[in-house]
Order: sequence, then structure tokens, then C-alpha cells
Amino acid sequence: MNLELEEFQVFTASGGEEALQKVTKEMPDIIILDVMMPEMDGFETLRRIREVSTTPVIMLTVKGDEGDKVRGLDLGADDYMTKPFSPKELVSRVRAVLRRAEMPSPVPKTEIRVDENLSIDFNRRKVIVRGTEAHLRPTEFRLLYHLVSNAGQVLTHETLLRRVWGYEYRDEDQYLWLYITYLRRKLEEDPKHPRYIIGERGIGYRFTELEKR
Repeated sequence: MNLELEEFQVFTASGGEEALQKVTKEMPDIIILDVMMPEMDGFETLRRIREVSTTPVIMLTVKGDEGDKVRGLDLGADDYMTKPFSPKELVSRVRAVLRRAEMPSPVPKTEIRVDENLSIDFNRRKVIVRGTEAHLRPTEFRLLYHLVSNAGQVLTHETLLRRVWGYEYRDEDQYLWLYITYLRRKLEEDPKHPRYIIGERGIGYRFTELEKR
């Protein structure tokens, strides 16, 4: 009701199987997914959604356990809300996630060749790592965009959280840490000793300086 009052068109599903059918049939812009559901829980539903769709997902749960949050984000959730919350907060999070799903204007140079192992084409949304395309989720791509657009400069935790997730997330350091981890796994030859995404302890992150061509 609250989403419809904000002029969203809403489709509902009573369980995971029906949700999967609705995702395929209706092709929604965003999915709000409860963890506690009959027969198939939200985690399994999310896993199966991610097999066929990159649609942004917000998970809802009464569990505030840190492990559940990490599990949901690892499976591909874009945000995680613990009940109870206000309808206003939910609408705000929906708008924030939809904003993140929109790719910002590309950097002036279409293709950026970082080195012989990594090239990025922001216009075509392609990242080639050691000759193979790396499949990035929308939030991962947006984070990479801001890092590369400011290559050689340290971006603070708060700056990255505001630019990638939105002002409402400026204190959610765990989101940033997790997505930096995801990016490193996909881009770095040795994620534990990164060459591209460098952490500045207690400050933020910077992308390695690009060679001038």
C-alpha cells in the first residue's frame, strides 16, 4: 500500500516459487524479498533469482544476525533491512537501490586499459580480466566506476558509501568492505595482495594510478 501511494506498481507473491514466476513474467525493476517464507526461504529464492536475473533485491527479515546479513549480500542481495522498520524507510531504501542500479554517465574515454591483465569499457559495461569477461553486479560496477574515475586518489569510506549507495548509507561500512572484497575476488590475481584496489587503513580506498597514454 505504501509503495503504491508513492506511485510504484506492485506485484505480490506468497512464496518463493510464485516469486520466481513473477520475476520472469513481470520483469520488475526491484524485488523486495522476505527471508521467512513457506517451503522455500528467501536465501534459496534469492539464489535462484540470481541464476536468471540481475534485478536489484532488498531482503527483509526479523533476524538481525550479522551472519544472515553477510549471507544475503553474498548471495546477491543489494540491501538488507531488519524488521521492524517504517514504511518511509522502506520507500527511501527502494529509491536508493533504484538509483544505484542506474549507471552514471561514462567517463570521457570509452575503454580504459589499466594494464595487460585488466581493461574496462564503461559504455558497454564490460570488464575484461586476463582475457575473460568478469560479470559484475550493478553495485559492483558502480563502485568500480567511482574508484576508476578517481584513479590515484583516496576516496574516503563515507564518500564511497554516499556516491555508490546513497546518503542514507554513509555509516554502513560493512557494505563497502564486502563489495570491495567482491571486486577484488573478480579483478585481482591475488585478492589478499591487491594491485588495483588499494586500502588506506582508517581512511578509504584508491584505485591504482592509470598510465598516461
